[in-house]
Amino acid sequence: MRIEHVAIWTGDLERLKRFYTKYFNCIAGNKYRNESNDFESYFLSFDNRARLELMRMPSIPNNLNDPKIQYEGIIHIAISVGSKENVVEITEKLRSDEYTIVSEPQTTGDGYFESCVLDSDGNRVEITV
Repeated sequence: MRIEHVAIWTGDLERLKRFYTKYFNCIAGNKYRNESNDFESYFLSFDNRARLELMRMPSIPNNLNDPKIQYEGIIHIAISVGSKENVVEITEKLRSDEYTIVSEPQTTGDGYFESCVLDSDGNRVEITV
């Protein structure tokens, strides 16, 4: 078994798509649109077959959680970028583009080398080897 995809609601579909395609080299499929309920989405594909679905529908309310505080439930996605050097490089690129760095590149107690950033919607993304 494997996780097929994870989905994220967003108020700005194009902005979030640009974030993941620019920094993590995802390939965006064609935009799906359902005119009857104003739903639209993209599937973004990673090179290992994992996918991220980005969805927008005006009737979905904003997330009221503070992205800088941990809480119960799904709290982050982790994206493997292949090397420590890539973790540092992507983190620095995000910093220079004024994204929030939640944690600097470091080796964690369980042996991961990672950083954590907020995407354009404030979702936590761990960047790991």
